[in-house]
Amino acid sequence: MKHVLVLHGPNLNLLGRREKAVYGTASLKTINAGIMKFATKERMQVEIRQSNLEGELVSWIQEANTKFDGIVINPAGYTHTSVAIRDAIAAVDIPTVEVHLTNIYKREEFRHHSYIAGVAIGQISGFGPAGYVLGLRALTEHLKSARIPSAR
Repeated sequence: MKHVLVLHGPNLNLLGRREKAVYGTASLKTINAGIMKFATKERMQVEIRQSNLEGELVSWIQEANTKFDGIVINPAGYTHTSVAIRDAIAAVDIPTVEVHLTNIYKREEFRHHSYIAGVAIGQISGFGPAGYVLGLRALTEHLKSARIPSAR
């Protein structure tokens, strides 16, 4: 059974209440329920965490090295600013999929650059909450094709 860490970055705890025209009405709790439903169906063990703190996200990525087969991360605003999160992902060398609810390339210019993209196996953006399931599906296919043994 594959063990995947799903990380939500800053302000995602406010989903369903913040900028509904941009991020939609789904709460983080609803998104997490969809992730868990997919994981159960696919016989995947998923651990979900959210933090507004860059250092906490970095620590969780570092700890993932021996516990998880892959990471799905929505770094949110840290996508465009955090060399530390980028370096942590590069350091652990765990297949990582970057996810965004919105299409970051259709938004403000400063959002067009992702520090994470260069160290992720892929990026999914613009599909709303379904992006997390697409990210998990892509990660699953990558792990199957890479024939990586489970970390657990």
